[in-house]
Amino acid sequence: MNDQSKRVNDDLAAYWMPFTPNKDFKANPRMLESADGLYYKTSDGREVIDGSSGLWCCALGHNHPKVVEAIREQAGVLDYSTAFAFGHKGAFELANMLKATMPGSLDHFFFTNSGSESVDTALKIALGYHRLRGEGQRTRLIGRVGGYHGVGFGGISVGGMVNNRKFFGSLLPGVDHLPFPYDPNTMSMSRGQPEGGAHLADELENIIGLHDPSTIAAVIVEPAAGSCGVYIPPKGYLERLREITKKHGILLIFDEVITAFGRLGYASAAERFGIEPDLITTAKAINNGAVPMGAVAVQKEIYDTFMDETKAGVELFHGYTYSAHPLAVAAAIATQKAYVEEGVYENVRALEGYFEDMVHDLAEAETVTDARNLGFMSALTFAHKDSTPMKRAGEIFQRSYENGLKVRMSGDHIAIAPPLNISKSDIDKIGEIMRKTINEVG
Repeated sequence: MNDQSKRVNDDLAAYWMPFTPNKDFKANPRMLESADGLYYKTSDGREVIDGSSGLWCCALGHNHPKVVEAIREQAGVLDYSTAFAFGHKGAFELANMLKATMPGSLDHFFFTNSGSESVDTALKIALGYHRLRGEGQRTRLIGRVGGYHGVGFGGISVGGMVNNRKFFGSLLPGVDHLPFPYDPNTMSMSRGQPEGGAHLADELENIIGLHDPSTIAAVIVEPAAGSCGVYIPPKGYLERLREITKKHGILLIFDEVITAFGRLGYASAAERFGIEPDLITTAKAINNGAVPMGAVAVQKEIYDTFMDETKAGVELFHGYTYSAHPLAVAAAIATQKAYVEEGVYENVRALEGYFEDMVHDLAEAETVTDARNLGFMSALTFAHKDSTPMKRAGEIFQRSYENGLKVRMSGDHIAIAPPLNISKSDIDKIGEIMRKTINEVG
């Protein structure tokens, strides 16, 4: 019997699903029919709490009336406008709104359609900036082991998740990686930022010494890592990275595709940690995930270099057909207004302690080996079952869905990252379902 004859649900076969075991899913699909507020509704009529904010992006929950109405209205006025040599007023309005949310001089924005595109855009801006300044030899990029920076060739090159890299050849040349900033012996079960670990950033000096600082263009890190299982930076670690990069004239890029726009209770993790990088990549919650969109926040000095050093014509030969798409922009403007009008960031700051307690109460189960959290992002790490990696976490993922809660699985980790406008009673519901699920799976 060949693999083809084993496959079922042939009507699902045409869609090659991303980051999904396709054969397993199509044999036992989890189909979502609609969504509203905190809940999805499944094809079998059940309500499921969205405990992962879609994919970290639905910060206001689903079907938010202000966002829905903005998209509807925009679709009837201007459905598409090219961003190449033309503009529409919404794009400029949104850029000015975002300017007010970013720290320091991060006051220019290049619009993209995803986090992956934001990362590749930021890397290209960094390389172009150095060339315009007469330092074209700065071509080396430094990422981090365990880092996730999307799935473009630039992003997987600086990224450090093995399965995202190993199938695709040698990737970009001239890339190095910092070690993962986590010691399970001293940092496990941390509430918020772990104590002690700033010294892990000093490995950057060793990498710089190996390659010569004049060859390095940028360092890119997630200020708080999400996709690899939610890891929070040790106290002083990001500060040390900023200090080292400044000393050597290297740009520091914060990948905030997950953390920007409220996940940590502020418009950016940069604001929460009190650090001003040179570029910030964003996407996901910029417009509540309603229409694909991303943006790169750029320091004024970098933008001005492109404007001043390019004497005529196009300053940056880069962009996308759907950059600043009118529907995406309308959704983003409505979303950004809702964050302010509804006190969404304040809600995260007010309830993050309550959320933290829920997560660490769950971590008291014997099968949980670690728990990590900050703001409204968290993860539990589960012990192997029958000596098989990911088996217990996989069963937790499936059983929680059956019990009415959608979570995110990454290896042996289960991430819980609910919409940012939830209440204490919603947190209680999430905790109850997770506790029930952990007990059932054993």
